[in-house]
Amino acid sequence: MTYKKYNIPYGRQFITQEDIDAVVETLRSDFLTQGPKISEFEENFAKYVGAKYAVAVTNGTAALHLALLGLGIQPGDNVITTPITFAATANAARFIGANVFFADIDPETFTLDLQKTEELIQSQPEGFFKAILPVDFAGFPVNAEAFRKLADKYHLKIVEDACHAPGAYFIDSQGKKQKAGNGIYSHTTVFSFHPVKHIAAGEGGMITTNDKEVYEKIKVLRTHGISKENMKYQVLNKEQQGAWYYEMHELGFNYRITDIQASLGNSQLKKADKGLQRRHKIARKYREAFKNLPVKFQAEKDGYYNAYHLFILLTEKRKDLYNFLRERGIYAQIHYIPVHLLDYYQQFGWKKGDFPVAESYYERTISLPMFPSLKDEEQEYVIEQVKAFFQ
Repeated sequence: MTYKKYNIPYGRQFITQEDIDAVVETLRSDFLTQGPKISEFEENFAKYVGAKYAVAVTNGTAALHLALLGLGIQPGDNVITTPITFAATANAARFIGANVFFADIDPETFTLDLQKTEELIQSQPEGFFKAILPVDFAGFPVNAEAFRKLADKYHLKIVEDACHAPGAYFIDSQGKKQKAGNGIYSHTTVFSFHPVKHIAAGEGGMITTNDKEVYEKIKVLRTHGISKENMKYQVLNKEQQGAWYYEMHELGFNYRITDIQASLGNSQLKKADKGLQRRHKIARKYREAFKNLPVKFQAEKDGYYNAYHLFILLTEKRKDLYNFLRERGIYAQIHYIPVHLLDYYQQFGWKKGDFPVAESYYERTISLPMFPSLKDEEQEYVIEQVKAFFQ
């Protein structure tokens, strides 16, 4: 049999002439980095999610690292996250020297299970855990209000990993729409601007918060710990210093995003809501097409708006479907190998069987093509091939 040859990835950036023009304008400007486009991007993004403050950094992993440091997480501290996430969520805590613990996932939403998180907290002495890192997995937002109540009960901080979910929201107990990253419930929230994400900047990340002290700390850590603000003049004579003078208050990092990336991010941000609408249209079409197949979808729940970074199917024939689609030019992906089963994390004693829901999810999951520039005929082809597999 001859198959129609497409080359359809699971995700792809959508770059328009407007995006290109924005980058070219910056390339012709006086600043390629440390210029005005960065603060412009931060202000626009903070406004988009409804947060008071935003700090742009090199990538989502750097954002996670600084978000934890900004909340005071230190070597030897213990934090909780989900095993179903990209390794960066856990790795960022390890960068600090913190210990990572996992709780199992909800079998319907595939996000961190609130009840199992509390059970884990209760299994240790008071004060043992310092932070929770829930993940808005595949675009489905966690109930940050519920996690905040849990965190406050046990005196923990929340770093919400919303790298899959700009624009996602849930309706809180007061009936208010709470966008991921608005700072109302999570102490800090992080986002990614990797090419397959909603807002592509080549690379890049953002941290949002409503806490000014945390915001100021993260800004300093982003640039080597160096600042021209709150200077103490402890070593050098103040009268002998000019406009060049700076101080290094603590050991920081070079996590600066460039103006080139920020200009692309700004341009992409203007199309963010349109991209979300397209993702929802694609998701509805998949759900309708596959409703009678022996597959399971990520749950749809009243009061939750999924940003649909991924469109996930669960099937007992995952590997066979994966190979079948690849042979036909459809490059579905698997998200993710459970973090506790990665060889690095097994050295800490984690093993197969520790989190049965997460492991069962992994053995059945496959992510179909999901991106705004997916053409109707391409999606029809994906649907046709998935159905053919199950015939």
